[in-house]
Amino acid sequence: MTSTDPATPATPVTPATSVAPTASTASTDERLARAALTRTIEPGDEHAGRWIRRYGAVGFLERLLRPDSASAASPGSPGSPGPPDEESFPGTGRKRVASWRLRATAAEPARDLDAVHALGGRFLIPGDTEWPRQLDDLGDARPLGLWLRGPADLRTWALRSVALVGARACTPYGAHLATDLATGLARKGWVVVSGAAYGIDGAAHRGALAADGATIAVLACGVDVPYPRGHDRLIRRVTEQGLVVGELPPGSHPTPSRFILRNRVIAALTRGTVVVEARHRSGSLSTARAATRLGRHTMGVPGPATSALSAGVHELLRGDATLVTDAEEIVELVGDMGQLAPERRGPVLPRDLLAPATAHVLEAVPARGPTPTTAISRRAGTHPDETLAKLYELHSLGFVERHGEGWRLTNTATQASNARRGGT
Repeated sequence: MTSTDPATPATPVTPATSVAPTASTASTDERLARAALTRTIEPGDEHAGRWIRRYGAVGFLERLLRPDSASAASPGSPGSPGPPDEESFPGTGRKRVASWRLRATAAEPARDLDAVHALGGRFLIPGDTEWPRQLDDLGDARPLGLWLRGPADLRTWALRSVALVGARACTPYGAHLATDLATGLARKGWVVVSGAAYGIDGAAHRGALAADGATIAVLACGVDVPYPRGHDRLIRRVTEQGLVVGELPPGSHPTPSRFILRNRVIAALTRGTVVVEARHRSGSLSTARAATRLGRHTMGVPGPATSALSAGVHELLRGDATLVTDAEEIVELVGDMGQLAPERRGPVLPRDLLAPATAHVLEAVPARGPTPTTAISRRAGTHPDETLAKLYELHSLGFVERHGEGWRLTNTATQASNARRGGT
């Protein structure tokens, strides 16, 4: 089930929310160690996650930097140096440990922390007040820490957030829907989370920003690296009005695997994931699959049956995903009890308001030429006197008009309804 924090009310959030100085029960050594490990360990590495859970971040890093030192403490003691590889990391390949050790030796965590602070950013770790607790649902694949830029409080925003993801090479239909969904969610006080990529991601961020709403961009690179380059301006706007988040330290560049691993963070942060357009092998589907594994809501927006860019979404909808078409339906699924989408129905026409007996007589009036009352009575199966009374009622309402001894339908085109689906 989706993690929630009972201490924080689920109230609408706005971009004006500012973050207080980071509070933490973690030590400076813990923060430095985790900052170093973000440069040492690839995101989502569960092998490393298991050892960090066992030794603690400080103890794990010390075992990497001093592998031949002996430990007088028990193997589970955090913060103490450990024995050689085969005893410290049993079951983990030597090549993997060697790679960790090489990167750990070159890491300069204090320099990375100074770099992000110079940008007005910060580095969050578990134990900080701003740390989103729902990330703990990732278990050993939980981020070691998060590098942030932006004025808002991540934990508060994440409690009321929805992910909008989809194809990079989207259609105009998909871009329009993503923008419309994001705008609708932002106006309802929800935070829109996406990956700042071309296509659906960019449309989602722009939709939220256009509504002066809240949005979070989760990057697969350092928060100081605008990627893709074409979204440099967009990412700057998100930094000013929302939040830019990443697992990798400043200066880090994206790789194909990092994009996929980034998606688990998007899924874990939010209450639900909406896929707007996706091919069968689209990377955005990994976000939906991660959301399902984590017990979050998974949603899809249908597209043309002939569109390859909607094939992946349709496959999701054949499974456990829920079909949604607007912001109201998304909020109904991920929101609080009683936040129901309006009932869906077509426009109400004037004849829909007629009493059943009157509507029955109206249906018996032929479309062409004046028709006597007796003929209409026979077609309706009603008494002539009753039929005549209903015809006069219909005449007063403008549905029929009298010509001599006959009646015919009023020759007035029905005005097209301007009522929006689901209400105004």
